[in-house]
Amino acid sequence: MRAIWKGHIRFSLVTIPIRVYGAIESSQTVRFNQLHKDCNGMVGYQKKCKKCGEQLNKEEILKGYQYEPEQFVLVEPADFEKLKLKSTKAIDIEGFVDAEEVHTSLFDTPYFVGPDGEVAAKPYSLLMQTLKKTGKMGIGRVVLRDREDVVLIAPEQDGIMFYKLRYPDEIRDINKVPDINTTDPSSEEMKLAETLVASMNKKLTEIELKDRYGDALREMINAKIDGEEIVTMEEEEKEVVDIMTALKNSIEQAKESKKPMKKATGKKKVKTEEKELKTA
Repeated sequence: MRAIWKGHIRFSLVTIPIRVYGAIESSQTVRFNQLHKDCNGMVGYQKKCKKCGEQLNKEEILKGYQYEPEQFVLVEPADFEKLKLKSTKAIDIEGFVDAEEVHTSLFDTPYFVGPDGEVAAKPYSLLMQTLKKTGKMGIGRVVLRDREDVVLIAPEQDGIMFYKLRYPDEIRDINKVPDINTTDPSSEEMKLAETLVASMNKKLTEIELKDRYGDALREMINAKIDGEEIVTMEEEEKEVVDIMTALKNSIEQAKESKKPMKKATGKKKVKTEEKELKTA
C-alpha cells in the first residue's frame, strides 16, 4: 500500500510521525466510456462559449462566481494563491470528543493512518489504545492540497483511521424533508414494531454488505464479452397492506427464519437401499 501523505499527528507536546493511505478501493468501481453510436469512437468534449458560440482552449477560460443572474465576479489564479494556507505537514488535534457526539452525516472520506517507521510504532499504538479505552475520538485540522479540512481521528482494530469531516452547515435540515409524519403511533403499533425490531436484531458482521449491483454489472459485461444473451426477470410489486397487518406478518416471517433447520436422518435413503438389496 502506497502512502499518499506523510506528516505528524500532534496534540499538546506529543508528536507522532505518520503516513496516510487511501482507504477506498477505487479499482472495484466499474467505469464506462462514452462512444459515438455510429462508429464506436470515444467521445471527447470541446468547451464552447454559451454567449458567442466560440470554441475555447484552456488559456481562454477564466473562473467566475455568479452572484446575480448574468452578473459574475472574476477570480484570477493570483486570488487563489492569496488563500493558500501554510501546510504544516501535521494533523493538529484540537480536542478529544465522545464518539457518539459526532453525527454519522458528518463523516466524509476515510483514510488509513500508519506509523512512519519503527520509532513511531510505540506512540502510535499508545494513541490507538488510549482512544479505544476512553471511547474518544480526536478532532483536528490538516492542510491537504492547499485546503484545510477538519478531520476525525478514530481507532480501527489495531490501527487508526482519519475521516475528513463535513462542516455542520453543509448538512441540510432533515425537518425540511416533505411529508415527515409527526403523528404518534398507538401503543399497540409501537409494541409490534419494537417486537419486530428485536426479532431482527443482528450483529453488523452477520449482514452481507456486498455490492450486488456492481457484481451484477460485471457479470453482465462478461456475458456480453462472451456473446451470451442476457435475461432478466422483473421483480413483482408487493401488495400494499396496512401497518398492523404488515407488522404481524413480518414478526411471523422473522420467527420462521430463525427456526433451526431439521437435520436429515437418512432413514428414507436406508430403506430404499435395503429394498434394493432385498430385490437383488
